[in-house]
Amino acid sequence: MRALLQLMRPPHWLKNVFVLAPVVFAQRLTEIDADVKALLALVAFCLASSAVYGFNDIRDREEDGRHPVKRHRPIPSGAISVGGAAAATIVLAAIALGIGYRIGLDFLGVLAGYMVLNLLYSSGLKHVVILDVMSISLGFVLRVLAGALAIDVEVSAWLLLCTVFLALFLSFSKRRHELILLDRHASDQRPVLSQYSPAFLDQMINVVTASTVVAFALYSIAPETIEKFETRFLIYTTPFVLYGIFRYLYLIYQRPGRLNPTEHVVRDLPSMVNLVLWAGSVVFVIYYL
Repeated sequence: MRALLQLMRPPHWLKNVFVLAPVVFAQRLTEIDADVKALLALVAFCLASSAVYGFNDIRDREEDGRHPVKRHRPIPSGAISVGGAAAATIVLAAIALGIGYRIGLDFLGVLAGYMVLNLLYSSGLKHVVILDVMSISLGFVLRVLAGALAIDVEVSAWLLLCTVFLALFLSFSKRRHELILLDRHASDQRPVLSQYSPAFLDQMINVVTASTVVAFALYSIAPETIEKFETRFLIYTTPFVLYGIFRYLYLIYQRPGRLNPTEHVVRDLPSMVNLVLWAGSVVFVIYYL
């Protein structure tokens, strides 16, 4: 069971909270039916992403065996057999799609599209410079779209824009972590890393960092946002956004470790406290001011 949980990578489920964004920003959080559907959508994406991780680990088991950190994963370490991992992956995917069907066909289509995108990524897109990062970012956009379809609301263009920039920020940061960690062996582990350099990635990170903050700030003061939420106070949640990004940059630049950035952030108490405070402040502003 421990090996199976490691194969599913629960720390990475944090990425799937994007599915819950529409229910919050559509002001449906107080509706039990919407909450149930949103939570089911979250579960479906957690299981689907775990199935994708299982497929990737099976496909990349030889490369992972040469990686200083990934060699400890269940398949390359021998904690779980390839057959066992394949069976678990199929079951996880089947349950995810079953939940998706229960939610609705539109949601199921986006969920299936997310899984197909990840299969395409594993099969070739991950070897194409820049397009590899954009493919990962598209997965976050699909999460938001799926969350909106689950509760039958129209997703805001501002919300999608913020998601794109934040996803690019996370993806470029992950590439930088891999490049620095693997050093001269980077291209052996992931060939596309030979097309990147720390300086180039730093430039991309600078661009999307500023874009993320500006996009959220503009969203919070946009006339349609103020009219929808009937408050001008959403802008006051921006400091939490700034701190979260600055803390993330601090971790990858000043405290780089063997863990990938997502796992590092999940274990970083200030980041988690800030995330909870930001979410709480957004809910308070939207629903109580």
